[in-house]
Amino acid sequence: MDSCHGVTLEEATTDQLQDYMRQGILSSVKIVECYLRRKLQVDQYLNSILELNPDVMEIAASLDALRANGIVLSPLHGIPFVVKDNIATQDKMETTAGSYTLMGSVVPRDAHVVKKLREAGAILLGKAGMSEWADMRSNYYSEGYSARGGQVRTPYNLSSNPGGSSSGSGSAVGANLVMFSLGTETDGSIISPAESSSLVGIKPTVGLTSRSGIIPESIHQDTVGPLARTVRDATYALEIMVGIDERDNYTAAQQVPAGGYTQFLSGKGALQGAVFGLPWESFWTLAEQWMVDELLEVLDLIEDAGGTIVNGTELPHWQTIVSPAGWDWDYGTTRGYPNESEYTVVKVDFYNNIKTYLSELKNTDIRSLEDIVAYNNLYTGSEGGIPNTHPAFQSGQDGFLASLKTKGEMDETYWQALEFCQRTTREEGIDAALTWKGKKLDGLLVPSSVDQTYQIAAQAGYPMITLPVGLTPQNTPFGLSIMNTAWSEPSLVKYGSAIEDMFLQSQPSPTTGLKRGRTLPMFHEHLARNIPVRYQ
Repeated sequence: MDSCHGVTLEEATTDQLQDYMRQGILSSVKIVECYLRRKLQVDQYLNSILELNPDVMEIAASLDALRANGIVLSPLHGIPFVVKDNIATQDKMETTAGSYTLMGSVVPRDAHVVKKLREAGAILLGKAGMSEWADMRSNYYSEGYSARGGQVRTPYNLSSNPGGSSSGSGSAVGANLVMFSLGTETDGSIISPAESSSLVGIKPTVGLTSRSGIIPESIHQDTVGPLARTVRDATYALEIMVGIDERDNYTAAQQVPAGGYTQFLSGKGALQGAVFGLPWESFWTLAEQWMVDELLEVLDLIEDAGGTIVNGTELPHWQTIVSPAGWDWDYGTTRGYPNESEYTVVKVDFYNNIKTYLSELKNTDIRSLEDIVAYNNLYTGSEGGIPNTHPAFQSGQDGFLASLKTKGEMDETYWQALEFCQRTTREEGIDAALTWKGKKLDGLLVPSSVDQTYQIAAQAGYPMITLPVGLTPQNTPFGLSIMNTAWSEPSLVKYGSAIEDMFLQSQPSPTTGLKRGRTLPMFHEHLARNIPVRYQ
């Protein structure tokens, strides 16, 4: 990556950029110029940024003027970021979830999280590409593809899965096109793309960050969180985003520590005396053996730093709720029990939640899921509404049709499924596994690549953090995640930053010879054709 006015911008942190701006070496305008130049250089391969904010230079100049007058609004003052295209921005950009269906629609206001970041002086550079409709529309599809944005690719191995559905949010930060990004998660869509681009991803407790202004899937599982190259940078964003919002009543229950989250950032020494659980049968047996071997080396480092690893802290219902065959959000139905299925809940929620969201839009005739389905059928050439008419959407819009079939009816099966999923993943799930011999553990350590980990956390509405560890033999990143109970973000920040610092001080892996932690993107297969691919 070229220098930015004599400064190395590649892998720069928020603190470093703030220091350069304090010294007058850089300005917000110069930083934006350099990131835009970086986008022109590499995003033709990645397709990570769907749309640029046409006002970005004026915004940057106004923030430089404030700084010149001695006003710095926050640690993110003058720092560029991007948001997933399902996060509303009331400006000259679109909010479409990657679909032509909502092109030209006008949102009533900024999403609450965007409003807070703008007030803190962060610069919205643009919208990130994503899996269309956040993967809700189809069950057999190409991760990271949308009709409007095309195929997003990861900067590590461009022929590999970029992680969904916040694919562009991950790719843009991983490739150093921007400092941080926002993604949304219903089931894995922050953790997966963060891992795929060697990033830190924080998936907050449902209700810690407002969902107002977010194109929804499920009120019970949707959350919005940051992706960044370091725990500190992600924490800066998280700290600003949180807060009670009258338009999202889930935020009324949030528990935010006085003084915010940055106070919990720590170093390797914080691992001294920490005790972590290892749900081996629940999750670790599902990882590939070479990855287990690599991650066991990491666990040895944690123990060398004074931490304790307790094996066998299983989720009591793991044999029932954890799919042995991979991610399956309809695993209850797969087992013959739709009243024990996450998908039973999400299908109903989506039908109702999307109607509420659409009701506030202006300049559109799209008011219901029925309208979306009809549009996709009418324009199947671009939107692939009919199965096998579009390479990215081989199953058409079967997810939408499944939701449409419910008509949003919250019947007995729905309520049974919601109760079962929450009980077996919360108090009889993650919470139970966090208790060992009557004592509360500091977290559960799990392989980020095992999709069932974030699936269980999603059903619980509980938080996770993923940390980059290294590269697979296919030159794709893999990571380690920490799971914990509701409102435990202080613990995730504390131990996530401690493990990150441990990586910085550790020697390369004796198995691979690679430095542990975040690895620079390699752009393998950058000349491969950028076409939709169904990843297995």
